Amino acid sequence: MNTTTLPTTFAHPYAFDPKFKKSVAYFSMEFGIDQALKTYSGGLGFLAGSHMRSAYDTKQNLIGIGMLWKYGYYDQVRNTDNSMAVQFREKMYSFLKDTNIRFQITIQDKPVLVAAYFLDAQTFGTVPMFFLTTDTDGNDPWAREISYRLYDNDPTLKVMQCMVLGIGGTKLLDEMGYEPEVYHFNEAHALSGAFYLHKKLGKKLSEVKKRLVFTTHTPEEAGNEKHDINFLDKLSFFAGLTLSEVRKITGITDSVFNHSLAALRMSRKANAVSKLHGEVSRQMWGGYKDICEITHITNAQNAPYWADNQLNEACATNDLEALDNRKKDIKKPLFDTVAEQCGKLFDPEVLTIVWTRRFAAYKRPNLLTLNRERFDRLMKNTKYPVQFIWAGKPYPFDNGAVQMFNELYYLSHHYPNMAVLTGHELALSKQLKHGADIWLNTPVVTREASGTSGMTAAMNGALNLSTYDGWVCEFSEHGKNSFIVPVAANSNRDGQDIDSLFTVLEEEILPLYYQNKKGWNQIVQNSMTEVNGFFNSNRMAAEYYELMY
Repeated sequence: MNTTTLPTTFAHPYAFDPKFKKSVAYFSMEFGIDQALKTYSGGLGFLAGSHMRSAYDTKQNLIGIGMLWKYGYYDQVRNTDNSMAVQFREKMYSFLKDTNIRFQITIQDKPVLVAAYFLDAQTFGTVPMFFLTTDTDGNDPWAREISYRLYDNDPTLKVMQCMVLGIGGTKLLDEMGYEPEVYHFNEAHALSGAFYLHKKLGKKLSEVKKRLVFTTHTPEEAGNEKHDINFLDKLSFFAGLTLSEVRKITGITDSVFNHSLAALRMSRKANAVSKLHGEVSRQMWGGYKDICEITHITNAQNAPYWADNQLNEACATNDLEALDNRKKDIKKPLFDTVAEQCGKLFDPEVLTIVWTRRFAAYKRPNLLTLNRERFDRLMKNTKYPVQFIWAGKPYPFDNGAVQMFNELYYLSHHYPNMAVLTGHELALSKQLKHGADIWLNTPVVTREASGTSGMTAAMNGALNLSTYDGWVCEFSEHGKNSFIVPVAANSNRDGQDIDSLFTVLEEEILPLYYQNKKGWNQIVQNSMTEVNGFFNSNRMAAEYYELMY
């Protein structure tokens, strides 16, 4: 018989805050919890990891369900010429406990064994978490391979991965005799679990809707996952439901199955991940019938994990001199990494600009280098010197993004003050945020749902220089806590953004940093104070209970 209480072996190590007593299972394809646990690729994982930490910090009755990836996402290493290389290497984790729970799910009409591993809440300061794998004794090689690589480039394997998370995750709860009051799908990866629930709950969509909430992170309809409905049916994606039943539940009548649209029709409520993204999402999906309400909960990050304590103490006590000195100190580990990887010695006194996040075309990593004349002038400015660092993982099979990464690396040969780093995971990300004075963010406007890296950079005394997109629309006041460039017209979008970014750098940021350090540190203090308020994930985790659960 199912209960809303976890088995004692897996129970939370605290009494629940009365505000957060409702039981919730949070499903995510990736979790960025600790450098030692390679179950993430980038922003979605960092966000989910902060959520799990804040749920622990605020004593919530929430658990996490994810995947245990044998090779992680990939290891970003270097070829012999120092260009980027992709390496898949087996990961081993002695701190994960085998639950000894094994159960079968059906994939391609064949039985596949799923094993579950447990992360104790006190290991990394998260809620109790469960990680699923098919790399277990009793499975054929094709089935074991399902949980090898996060976001596999084989579309069939990727759908199978979603089935392990969705159907496997919901079935794991049944195997434990645990029935949460809320199932929260972070993105549509776990959608197959909704069909499993529909079958389990007497094929009543109303019963599924009572329990299911959905977070969308994708601000473009075209970016949402779609597959041929018959292809999914052959993979057993719909958990034993017939296609006619699936069509009735989801309202999808043609052959193109849109995962996010189905999630919006099977959930009680959905949320976007910033105020602007909420507006974009409601406009994007507003023409579709029978979708649930879409609200927004602005993403945030876990300050205790990301922020430097001494820097924050200086900020809180209004000691701007101590703030400035501590900022120079925490740059040093990053500059040691630059020296080790690139053979370049960076100076803590010099303004350091950092661009780092997932390498994707819409994020425009190389934007400032497209105007080579102005970029060269910036990099060779002796009156107001700069240091520039790039890092970030392209999708391993996105040749265009990998090429862009390598072109930046080859360009860095021309400048002793330019570095391109590999190995962008939690540990390096933390170093980059500690070491940055300017956090450069260049997405095409409305393409970035939230983009949270600038939050943790601001927590560590870096000022955001950004196009007007995602979370910064709710945070930024130009010249007071950050620097924002005007929204460009579509006719010459890149050119206008390049001109605006260089102008702000050359005419505002550099003179301020070198000629008015007190004014600079005042803006840094403003930025830190304001980001630590609203953009700490304890607020976000509470809002999920208040607005969604």
